[in-house]
Amino acid sequence: MSQISISHRDLRPSKDDAPFAEERRRYLDYFAQRGASLVSLRFKRNELIWIATRIHPNAPFSGVGIEELRKIAAERQQVCGGREATQRIIGTGKAWLKFLLWWREPAAVFKYSRQIDEYVRWMRDERGFSLSTIEVWARVIRRFLHWCVQQDLELVTLRAKDMDAYFVSQASGRWSRVSVANISAALRSFIRYAEGRGICAQGLAEAVCAPRLYKQETLPYAPAWSDVQRMLEDVDTDNPQDIRDRAILLLLAVYGMRSGEVAALRLDQIDWAGKVLRLFRLKRRQPQSYPLILSVAEALARYVDTVRPRSSCPEVFLCMQAPIRPFKAGSIYHVANRRFVARGINVAHRGGHALRHACASRLLAEGLSIKEIGDHLGHSSATSTSIYAKVELAALRQIAAFDLGDLP
Repeated sequence: MSQISISHRDLRPSKDDAPFAEERRRYLDYFAQRGASLVSLRFKRNELIWIATRIHPNAPFSGVGIEELRKIAAERQQVCGGREATQRIIGTGKAWLKFLLWWREPAAVFKYSRQIDEYVRWMRDERGFSLSTIEVWARVIRRFLHWCVQQDLELVTLRAKDMDAYFVSQASGRWSRVSVANISAALRSFIRYAEGRGICAQGLAEAVCAPRLYKQETLPYAPAWSDVQRMLEDVDTDNPQDIRDRAILLLLAVYGMRSGEVAALRLDQIDWAGKVLRLFRLKRRQPQSYPLILSVAEALARYVDTVRPRSSCPEVFLCMQAPIRPFKAGSIYHVANRRFVARGINVAHRGGHALRHACASRLLAEGLSIKEIGDHLGHSSATSTSIYAKVELAALRQIAAFDLGDLP
């Protein structure tokens, strides 16, 4: 008998007369197959029984909405006490009902959801934007359109003064000049798209102004290499989370990988026998092969062999708690940021990109050319790499001895 069947035999009470038994069993099977613990499944089972005995028998046809679920949760809170009981019932109930396609969305749906979905498809299918760009720009557009709704502004009647008002009200004291420029680019692209479909006034895109940015006006925000080494020493433990984080940090610091590239890394891209790491660089949109450095190979092997959850997912890095699913780029950022905070390293940015900058600065200190550094980082042009040439030479001399293979 399979492990899942055994777990569910242990889960089921001797007699289960609650409604929707088959629907509850399928949902618990789904989580069991993704590595949920027996304790977690028991909690879900009890919450599902509570919900199933209180929703309308016609739920498969009429659906269940948030108000009905809140009443069920409030009843549970009266019995168990505490806000946690309410949150668990709502969270479990909503997930279960969505799994069954019984969830009834609130009547008030965001009015521009369709336009955002169509724009995302256009960016992906027509323009071929990278996934990371699509995610960021979609978030910028959604935030802007929510502001329009709050201000009672219609997309079709937007004027230049409205665009100015958005930046004045939102950017002041919060966005840097670079952020303003990036947000302007995203909005200008969306407005041009909307103009072409007749859903906003012609010429409005030209009214989206951005501050002028000068080449190499900002310095790299790399942490000192000694700080990177201390971060790697901190995660050189037997703790499962540290084992995973060490593999991630080494990929960021040694190969200068972007967070999205680490999240997308698959098991079949690691050639253990040939000692080759095959990456797909997001900006170049083409594969690159690198020597699999010993310290990185050992960290990856230790993670895969001892910590990585069992899963059919091809991605290397997976969530360690159910439901088991691949990491997203944001998860990689949080891994790096958590280590910066733990070490008290004070830099402008504390995500994975800071370690990418550290990699570039280290290579520059070792005397590699801009072209060589750009190739290593997967840059599409030397312009993207030239920023690293501005690091103070005196600081570079302090970190002269460099060997990627000697990382702790």
